[in-house]
Amino acid sequence: MDNFAIIKIFILTTTAFAIAMAMTPVLTHFLFKYKLGKQIRDEKAAPIMSSLHKAKSGTPTMGGILVWLTVLFLAVVVFYLGEWSGLDILKKFNFLTRSQTLLPLGALVASALVGLLDDYLNVRKIGPNGGGLKMRYKLVIYTVIAVVGAWWFYFKLDWHTINVPFLGNFDIGFWYLPIFIFIIVATSFSVNESDGLDGLAGGLLLAAFAAYGAIAFSQGKMELAAFCGAIAGGLLAFLWFNINPARFFMGDTGAMSLGVTLGIVAMLTNSVLLLPIIGFLFVVESLSVIIQILSKKIRGKKIFLSTPIHHHLEAKGWSEPKIVMRFWVIAGVTAVIGFIISLVDMGWK
Repeated sequence: MDNFAIIKIFILTTTAFAIAMAMTPVLTHFLFKYKLGKQIRDEKAAPIMSSLHKAKSGTPTMGGILVWLTVLFLAVVVFYLGEWSGLDILKKFNFLTRSQTLLPLGALVASALVGLLDDYLNVRKIGPNGGGLKMRYKLVIYTVIAVVGAWWFYFKLDWHTINVPFLGNFDIGFWYLPIFIFIIVATSFSVNESDGLDGLAGGLLLAAFAAYGAIAFSQGKMELAAFCGAIAGGLLAFLWFNINPARFFMGDTGAMSLGVTLGIVAMLTNSVLLLPIIGFLFVVESLSVIIQILSKKIRGKKIFLSTPIHHHLEAKGWSEPKIVMRFWVIAGVTAVIGFIISLVDMGWK
């Protein structure tokens, strides 16, 4: 194994952390100056949620800018420094490549801009019930982003196989397209569901991207591993300021975009079937919402006091830090389990 690849990944991760930390004062000044604060849902729409989080109303949102802008800035600067300087050492730090990182970076930025618009509409109370874009509009927009990604994989990269751990790769042909679209859309909305407590989404995403960075590294996809490392560095800086009590929230510009990107990285490593393990709590969060909706429509009753499930635990009396820390522990364990399965699967072959 090339030792420089390891050095490169850790240097880029650390640099992303440093850049994001340096950006934070500017970002928070901007968010506070223009009063870009989160609007908590009213008591009629969500009485439990409102009572639990009323004090958080007005806390700046759009904090996810810190992550995706850091990754974009780092990728562009490193690429052009290498090109303009002509120095081989700087060129070696470039992690922007067509086969590994161009698509996930493009999807990260595109979906982040959509989320940024939604956050802005929410802050300014524009849209249905002052809640930003309608759900069906968001679903259509993120589906379009997923369609572009599916087209790139299928027609540009000629990918049409799915790896089933311990059984091998299966050529699924055209079915690769709808499966890809479903994975990206489902992951983005699942991650967004987890963005409800201080530090929760950031911690779960950090564990997931660390796991997929390790998987990419084990597969020899060094640029993709460096990309995941850069995201992890940005998330670490974000968490520094997002831990309870949060200085700002992630918002859709962070949660939706990182969810889209996580799904794409899972597809790029051909380990998408490990995503429900590595992102186990994202699945649990979404299932709690789906179960609640179905129960209310079919039985006319709620199963949970409030959803997603982290709000149910809050309503049961768990403190916010306790929920977040325990979810972090679970996320760390499931991330390691997913990585172990990936390694064993590689050895199995």
